[in-house]
Amino acid sequence: MTAPSPVHDERILHEQEHGKWVAEHGETVWNWSSPAGRYRWARRVALFRSFLADSGMRVLEVGCGTGLFTAEIAATGCRVTAIDISPDLLALARKRVTADNVSFVLEDAHATSFDSASFDAVIGSSCLHHLDIDKATKEFHRLLRPGGRMMFTEPNMLNPQIALQKNIPWLKRLAGDSRDETAFVRFLLERQLKRSGFTAISIIPFDFVHPAIPECVLPKLVPVLTGLESLPLLREIAGSLIISGTRP
Repeated sequence: MTAPSPVHDERILHEQEHGKWVAEHGETVWNWSSPAGRYRWARRVALFRSFLADSGMRVLEVGCGTGLFTAEIAATGCRVTAIDISPDLLALARKRVTADNVSFVLEDAHATSFDSASFDAVIGSSCLHHLDIDKATKEFHRLLRPGGRMMFTEPNMLNPQIALQKNIPWLKRLAGDSRDETAFVRFLLERQLKRSGFTAISIIPFDFVHPAIPECVLPKLVPVLTGLESLPLLREIAGSLIISGTRP
């Protein structure tokens, strides 16, 4: 195995610094705590639960953070290995989730210590955009058994707010982003996943529900905003992407 490059080491350091900051300042940086944020979180939970239909699956959760999604994934009965590069966030996750079918491990998602074909599924929420996408997706391909699948929900670079936030340094800092995180253009990401060996690739824009929407108008706006996801062209600027693929 080749030695990590200085750029790779620097990325890890940045993410560990970011994890320490989140552990000290709270999870609000992830926008899951507002009424609209909780709706968005619950929708992702439903996606992951549907994806993990077989309770006997061996699942790798990438970038588990403080375990917000891990607890819900564990409820499916799958055997979950949850990894993160931040020891500070993992410490919080271990306190939150004590299920017997979950293990938390400090790992670099670009080059894990697991054997090849160790998992039936690799999943994650808002973690791919923190990683070197080429290294990470090749590693996920290695870790999946033949026929295994991956699914991630990630920010969409074609969304105007996200494009500004990920590319203007002072906005990045204001939003509480880590230095290296970005977002994805689905057509470019599809090419990358093909290069990494994945097939049956699906990248679907979704989620126009902004976490700042007040609770009093949320019930009326949600049907309208979810309806926008079915409109050609307009859906391309949705806030997030549902990303899935299969190792043949």
